[in-house]
Amino acid sequence: MLYILLPALLAAGCKGKEVAPDIETAADSTAGTDYVAVNNWLYEIMDDAYFWYKEMPAKANLDASTDPYKYFEKLVYQRATVDRFSGVTNDIASLQNEFNGISKIFGISYSLSYIDNGNSNIGVFLNYVVKGSPAAAAGLKRGDILLKVNGTQLTASNYATLLNGETITLTLGQLQGNSITATTNTVSITKAEVTEDPVAFSSIISKPAYGKTIGYLVYTQFVPGTAADEEKYDNELRQIFADFKSKGVNELVLDLRLNSGGYISSAKTLASLIGKNISASKVFYKEVWNDKYNTYWQRTKGADALNYKFQSEANNIGNNLNRVFVLTSNGTASASELVINGLEPYMEVITIGENTAGKNLFGSLINDDQKRWNWGVYLMLGQTVNANDKSDYGTVNGMTPDYLTEDSKVPYLAFGDENETLLRKAMDVMGIPASSNMRVGATKTVSSFRKSLRDDLQAPRNLMIRTEKPALLN
Repeated sequence: MLYILLPALLAAGCKGKEVAPDIETAADSTAGTDYVAVNNWLYEIMDDAYFWYKEMPAKANLDASTDPYKYFEKLVYQRATVDRFSGVTNDIASLQNEFNGISKIFGISYSLSYIDNGNSNIGVFLNYVVKGSPAAAAGLKRGDILLKVNGTQLTASNYATLLNGETITLTLGQLQGNSITATTNTVSITKAEVTEDPVAFSSIISKPAYGKTIGYLVYTQFVPGTAADEEKYDNELRQIFADFKSKGVNELVLDLRLNSGGYISSAKTLASLIGKNISASKVFYKEVWNDKYNTYWQRTKGADALNYKFQSEANNIGNNLNRVFVLTSNGTASASELVINGLEPYMEVITIGENTAGKNLFGSLINDDQKRWNWGVYLMLGQTVNANDKSDYGTVNGMTPDYLTEDSKVPYLAFGDENETLLRKAMDVMGIPASSNMRVGATKTVSSFRKSLRDDLQAPRNLMIRTEKPALLN
């Protein structure tokens, strides 16, 4: 069971076992010399459970009085290319909320691109608006273009500041010919705490002339439920697949281009609804920990301890499928990649889009059991492999799609529109041409310089989190 979120400092991860970490909510008491205690605690945790603990510098060679963020970076193994995901936070409660899909946001996800030849002015191209968010309430939707904030044209140098306010007024843009220009339409939005439903969209596309009934699902994060209903969103998935099954879906397009990971439990639920000829006795994925923990788990839980099986799902549609299409982007990470990799031993998985993030690691969000401070660490504990022991995508290049298709035509078409770039490619591969009577609006190809940002100006948090904290072995 994995989870997908990350400290404000970094970007990337996935979640794990269903034992939620304790959350410290008292005011942070660390300052000055208290850093020594925090850093000693960080070193102890990492020396025990970190996947690369053998590569850490000697404790005696480190300055324990430095800021924990800087101290932590001294411990991380090959930050740029290997462990791109571990992180430390001084507000673990807020981070836990993010992991659970709860955050104070406008509710927009977007890419950025220059809109002039001088590479000065930029446009914000909305690729997703969170249901129930302030942005949705204001009428914003996928495909909208934003050009100004509070009357000021967005540029590469000011967008981060302008989009970071609590309340902002946005000026919408439009495509005129080959130019993107401002309109007189404006909307004002104020950040609010939102619990995001990961099911952004689902539909069934019937193509009887081609013998195809296509199930299409846009899934934005792996979150099982809410505090009030721990399986609310997993059950929503089950209901969608029940409908797919009753309608005879025989092709599936799983849209994970906006999904940067989440709880492994939800990844297992989704995979168990899709997999062909699977059962609760077949391996979905395996975990590889550091040498101490591999020995510990096998000694305490048996030789099969790190083999995680599919679960029985009554609405599994795998017997009607020979393959599954997965739509990807650079923001497709962690638990999303786990589903792709975990299904490959059992059925053909056809990927369409762009290279994924490349996170085959799982971690845990760990706080101080003695509740001395609000500091916490999201720590990489190990690597996942599939039933065939394959896990070759854990690099900065991620998974290379079978059909490299850049999602660069704007305005973005609505999810489920048969002419939408990635869905259109999937239908082409199925042998289903575009309908001759379908009208296609004007589009423009842009070269995005930032993709899949959220309205908090963070890249997607590519996480895969185990919620069971490792017990200290030392």
